[in-house]
Amino acid sequence: MTTQRLEQLSEKFTIILVPGLRDSDEHHWQSCWSRRFPFWKRISQRNWLDPDIDAWLSAIRRELVTCQLPAILVGHSFGALASCRLVQTQKMNIAGIVMVAPAEPSFFELEDAVLPEQLQTSSLMFVSRNDPLMPFKRAQFWAECWGARVIDIGEAGHINTESGFGEWNYGLEQLAEFGESLQRYF
Repeated sequence: MTTQRLEQLSEKFTIILVPGLRDSDEHHWQSCWSRRFPFWKRISQRNWLDPDIDAWLSAIRRELVTCQLPAILVGHSFGALASCRLVQTQKMNIAGIVMVAPAEPSFFELEDAVLPEQLQTSSLMFVSRNDPLMPFKRAQFWAECWGARVIDIGEAGHINTESGFGEWNYGLEQLAEFGESLQRYF
């Protein structure tokens, strides 16, 4: 059922996966989703090891310019921060962003790049209570600043392969629900 809902959603929106540092290995939920929905886009980078926010923004923009439909960015960790930064600084055809385990901006010295201000698009944020890159209280702070709806998934580490997040059907269900909620605006 979720697969059908996401296929229908993909007729109205372009889903763009935005991995974080080191990309997402083959067992990571983003890679699993990419294989399951091969028509979704995924940014590519020359250097996945350098946390260069401008390189991530350029990669996202490269995908966005090819989109005929409004986009939903699905970013993990540093990719979530890059998605947030893009929405804060540029008017592009972005219907919404989903941030999964966004890293604390100061962890990457991005305090001046990723700002504590309301996003001008709908946003959903998955947070973990024991994420090594974002303490839970800080996640709550950022979600409030950005105006993101929070989904607290408990003690889930960094919501990556090491934390046991492969196929992650719950994430897909929530993405479908989020996307469907955006349809009334597009």
